Amino acid sequence: MKDFGWDLADLGIGLLILLVILLFGYAVFSLLTRFKDNEEIARGNEAAGMYMGSKMLGLCIIVAMVSFSSHSWVQMLIWSAVGIVALCIVYLLFDLVTPKTKLGEEIAKGNMAVAQLLRGIIIGVSLVLGTFLM
Repeated sequence: MKDFGWDLADLGIGLLILLVILLFGYAVFSLLTRFKDNEEIARGNEAAGMYMGSKMLGLCIIVAMVSFSSHSWVQMLIWSAVGIVALCIVYLLFDLVTPKTKLGEEIAKGNMAVAQLLRGIIIGVSLVLGTFLM
């Protein structure tokens, strides 16, 4: 119990850093898509919600694994940023290798099959990336 105050402060710093990383990731991911994420989610597009939720979950997986092995908050931020960039690259590569299916357009149309596919890819890649970044 003697370190409870420091542990609580550490938890608060970690949550603040996680919030910053998620907000930054959300902004980067929103720039990457060819539709307005917020607008699609606000109008009830389940595919857009699942897709963005999957990206946020994937980012949380990376942050969790990175935070486990990081020795400083700065190191955690750097490797989390690397994870965001890697997820973006994976999305762009997958978009390139599926030229017949315009992923962004299909999500904007509410295509849940594409959203499910992307969810699996994002979460799977996040697990692998998180392991690499540990």
